Amino acid sequence: MPTRPSTRGNFRRFFLRGLAVVLPATLTLWVLVQAYLWISDSIASPINAGVQYLLAQLFATWPAVPESWGILPSTEDLHIAREALGLVASDTSADPAIIYDYQIGVLHSWWENYWPVQMIGLLIAILAVYLAGRLVGGWVGRAAYRWLERVISTLPIIKKIYSWIKQIVDFLFSHQDKAMQFRRVVAVEYPRRGVWSVGFQTGAALQPIGDRLGSESITVFIPSSPTPFTGYTITIPVDSAIELPLSVEEAIGFTISGGVLRPPPEAFAPPDIPNLGTTSDLPNTEEM
Repeated sequence: MPTRPSTRGNFRRFFLRGLAVVLPATLTLWVLVQAYLWISDSIASPINAGVQYLLAQLFATWPAVPESWGILPSTEDLHIAREALGLVASDTSADPAIIYDYQIGVLHSWWENYWPVQMIGLLIAILAVYLAGRLVGGWVGRAAYRWLERVISTLPIIKKIYSWIKQIVDFLFSHQDKAMQFRRVVAVEYPRRGVWSVGFQTGAALQPIGDRLGSESITVFIPSSPTPFTGYTITIPVDSAIELPLSVEEAIGFTISGGVLRPPPEAFAPPDIPNLGTTSDLPNTEEM
């Protein structure tokens, strides 16, 4: 007679099911919010502070600032500031410093009260990244970039951190320029026959290796698990690879999770895992 599931078992089952539904969207939203806050605090805020300083310097040297902007203190504000400094009402010696402080306060209020103004720092950062990409695309930019990398490679600690971050960034973004070469996911017998590994075809084989193999050959990058930023590069005949109907993102997720994250539609169908043998199935070496 089948047993009726307990209330505790039902709660646990439905709670875990609800958690599986809610967590992906919640964590995705949390990551996006944290990324925005980090960009706003670490990148946009310093840029905004620099923009405020430059505007204050511009207003200080620009005699014809429109009064409608509210960037200049009124006569009454100047009198109050002079009294606060212990000066007589007719003493204008401290007026430049008073006006500068007033303008800094007005600019700061603009960034505090108007969100479109707060986006200036983010837009400048995006424009700077775009310009950096355009500059590196030219001969002068590439030469300057190579010189900067040589300088960084001479710094004892920074060169290690830079090399690790550069490997991760190159792995994530290198396929943007070579999409057709890196988006082919293949399965190859590696590290020995009978053991299949998921990898990425990165291009054709080196000519000396291809000549030695005597057939059309390809280069395949085999990522390691759970960190796919490192791995092994192998060269095999093209007939030895099986092309898989997976995207790069699906293959990376499969590798990072150790095979737990499976691409659809396999993700919704529990795999038929064969039973593993036991030590009793091994041959008795004492009788051999």
